Amino acid sequence: MEMRTFGRSGMRVSILGFGCGAVGGLMVRGDPADQERAVARALEAGVNYFDTAVQYGNGESERNLGRTLRQLKPVNAIVSTKVRLPASDFGRIGDAVAASLEASLRRLGMERVDVFHLHNAIAATANGEVLTVRQVLDEVVPAFDRLRRQGKTRFLGITAVGDTAALHDAIDARVFDSAQVSYNMLNPSAATALPANYPAQDYARLFDRTQAAGVGVIGIRVLAGGALTGAAERHPIASPPPMPIGSAHSYGTDLARAQRLMPLVEEGFAATLAEAATRFAISHPAMGTILVGIATPQQFEQALAAVQKGPLPQAALDRVAALQQGFAGEAR
Repeated sequence: MEMRTFGRSGMRVSILGFGCGAVGGLMVRGDPADQERAVARALEAGVNYFDTAVQYGNGESERNLGRTLRQLKPVNAIVSTKVRLPASDFGRIGDAVAASLEASLRRLGMERVDVFHLHNAIAATANGEVLTVRQVLDEVVPAFDRLRRQGKTRFLGITAVGDTAALHDAIDARVFDSAQVSYNMLNPSAATALPANYPAQDYARLFDRTQAAGVGVIGIRVLAGGALTGAAERHPIASPPPMPIGSAHSYGTDLARAQRLMPLVEEGFAATLAEAATRFAISHPAMGTILVGIATPQQFEQALAAVQKGPLPQAALDRVAALQQGFAGEAR
């Protein structure tokens, strides 16, 4: 398993992380024996980063991950969880953040987590559960930092969802150690300039900012919620098709565009579209670890096999870029 240094934190993380989210569903709705088998296999393969959140199954993911890690007793597991603040808590952010982490630690059966991420989107102006960058820097960060000083988390992070300019400001402030960034073959803009009129949010080379600030990157939506498998079928314990993050305005549009990337398979660059997507995500040096949603132990094996083949070669990356040009000018 390739290990990468996670920004200025100095942590060494496996390039493949273990996502415990609701999209794949294994750690939310899966059979406990399958959960333990998949986590044990991940640990055996060298995976050391495990990502959960209270929102995943209303705490079920945290409970199941905590139970499984207590059974397996790994010595090197890095665990991250998240807080999503409802708008009703915006007047008491400090207390709400602390209460959320305390409850997460109880569900996990742990005294601390390694990384604590903000799950809310960030923008210039507040709207619903969207926080402003000023609220994040002036209220969330001090609350996170208090928890760090209390020994309840080691590092602080954000989920890089929201307005691009606000996300840049949050990263540039150099107060976060980690950022979960949407990066995939449908939207590579965190790494590179998009073609004109490209149908996706432009993250405006966010990786340049994370690298300059020493912020470790966790790649999310690597398979675009499943669209980059190229197949419409979903496993029974997976979530329904999720709303896209950063790509099209609908999952169906993402799926249709993903299917137009099939020349990568037909021309021999990868055995499957999911393999191509996984290897694409680890091809950028800013990437610390990637999360691939899994419903079954077999899906973990597929992600592992893809990662073990390494990043896509330059010829494949050039072919991806050429295919992406075909999306330019389309409605998002």
